[in-house]
Amino acid sequence: MDETEDNNNISGTDPSLSGEGESPLTEQEVVEGSTEDRRTKSPERRQQPGMPPDGIERRQWADRRRERALEGRERYLDMVQRERTMLLDQGVVRTTDQLLDMAGAGGASELEEEGIRDRATGDMLRSVLPVQSWLPLNIHLIDLREGVLRIAPLQELNDRQVDALQSTAQRSGFHVENVSVEIWDRAELLETLRSVHDLSADRCEKTLAQWLSDVDNGLLLNQFQRDMLAESLQMRASDIHLLQDNNTDSPNWIKYRIDGDLVPMHLLPPEAMARLTTLLKRDAGLNFGDKTTPKDGRFGFSWQGRNIDVRVAAGPQAQDGEKLTLRLLDRASLKGFDELFRRHEDVGDYLSKLLSPEIKGGGGLILLSGPTGSGKTTTMYACVQQIDRRRRHVLTIEDPIEYELRYATQWQVRPGMPGGSFADLIKAAMRHDPDYIIIGEMRDADTVETSLRAAESGHTVISTIHADTALQTFERLRSLMPAERERASSYTLAQQVKCVLNQRLVRTLCQGCAHKDTAENYLQDHEIDTLGIDPKAEVRRHNPSGCDLCSRTGVVGRTLLLDALLLTLGPGQRNSIYEAIMRNVNELSHEEGVIEHTRREGLVDLVLTGMVDPKSALSNLED
Repeated sequence: MDETEDNNNISGTDPSLSGEGESPLTEQEVVEGSTEDRRTKSPERRQQPGMPPDGIERRQWADRRRERALEGRERYLDMVQRERTMLLDQGVVRTTDQLLDMAGAGGASELEEEGIRDRATGDMLRSVLPVQSWLPLNIHLIDLREGVLRIAPLQELNDRQVDALQSTAQRSGFHVENVSVEIWDRAELLETLRSVHDLSADRCEKTLAQWLSDVDNGLLLNQFQRDMLAESLQMRASDIHLLQDNNTDSPNWIKYRIDGDLVPMHLLPPEAMARLTTLLKRDAGLNFGDKTTPKDGRFGFSWQGRNIDVRVAAGPQAQDGEKLTLRLLDRASLKGFDELFRRHEDVGDYLSKLLSPEIKGGGGLILLSGPTGSGKTTTMYACVQQIDRRRRHVLTIEDPIEYELRYATQWQVRPGMPGGSFADLIKAAMRHDPDYIIIGEMRDADTVETSLRAAESGHTVISTIHADTALQTFERLRSLMPAERERASSYTLAQQVKCVLNQRLVRTLCQGCAHKDTAENYLQDHEIDTLGIDPKAEVRRHNPSGCDLCSRTGVVGRTLLLDALLLTLGPGQRNSIYEAIMRNVNELSHEEGVIEHTRREGLVDLVLTGMVDPKSALSNLED
């Protein structure tokens, strides 16, 4: 799968949203009794997409997210403590927080409202603050607590340097009232700077120049490889592309994929690129003498105290060249469930209920659709982390396994081997008493059929599929069904599907340099009418010159844009849904019990909150 960009942010329905002070609804009422409430509430959101939830609702959602985060940490605490004791006996030192993070149980402090943050760990600060603002100062960023940024400098800083650091942190979205300087033992601080900061990310160009002046120097080659990986991670790259071609007219570029775009970074002569690709293939356990057969491998890399998994794909290029693509799998970059659904709280609440049933055997199908690179895998892993894996058995079937998930069973698909296909493994999985079956991708008729049977037999099935919209997801599934079983399979689909999330990733504006303006000054009348916003509304527009926070691009990161269908009816009330699927899938969104969240609603919300340029939003609107 190729959807790990890393990615970036994601909205079901919680019965407690129906009003303040009301008692929580029962599960039966959620399925049946509250359908009309949802149907009256949902159109209001569609009619007024520019009106975000009010402050009370947002505070309620934030409180629920914090409760879920604390519950997640308590869920695995005793397991983690016993694991930590065993690891210490084996000479492996891990803190309780590190093991909880590995289990996907994020702390409540990580779940603050989007915007100004007054708490952050050192890793969070290093990942957000531009490297040029703190690396040359030789300081260790300790953390940010209640507006106080704590640092440990190698040498004394002057007032101008401290003010510049504080200003950069504030423009990056952190609430920094003052900077606290701590004095550390020099030897301890130097060791910390070497082990945590990984200063090689700042010297990649220098190392490259040294190596190119002495291409036969293996030590410099290994150093450049490490510096290249560190630089790409510092720049939030999800992939590294290397093209090795001996043709003198073909440039040998190293490119990083950042926020969905390829950025040319380093130009190497053919001989040097051949040596680098050979080293990478050797580390990945590949036959570096074979340039004609596509092959895959992987190797590990340590950066800033974290273990990074590098997946290497090699294939032929032109006559005698080679193409290498490196996928950087950093577990720390995985989005948590609540962080992912921060801008779609109601969908997140509805999905959370589907992932935490009180009674085993409810079953159902949760579909994640979208094009390649839209973050489907990230969402899938976030859903797994949301499940209580202490009490529920989660079994994943993937091709390939990208991240190791603690307390889950993970199976690798092996096409071409007896019993190694998706369909064969799904059949085998049902004999292992799973509560949840996670299927990496629905690719063929056998996978669709066995997935539907698994959902029908009481398992909750989560899977991804390629489709352009939520409604088209049904058409895509029907196209994969065998003709002789299409009606029966479509009926099972109508009975079992709980929700469909179709995803896109939209580039977000740099909040440090985006220009503020009013809609009427920036947009034409017909564009304002298309978005349906107030002409006096304040918006942000792209600054093409950028700033140091965004590397002069004007954009930083991407956020999730959803097109979602939530099907809230019980199985006995879904005949109309089956008829709509068979007759005209476009009628499905008008059926009773179906709540639709359009991509347009999300875009307007992103515009009004200053996350996306209005003209960029217009280009993303559906026709």
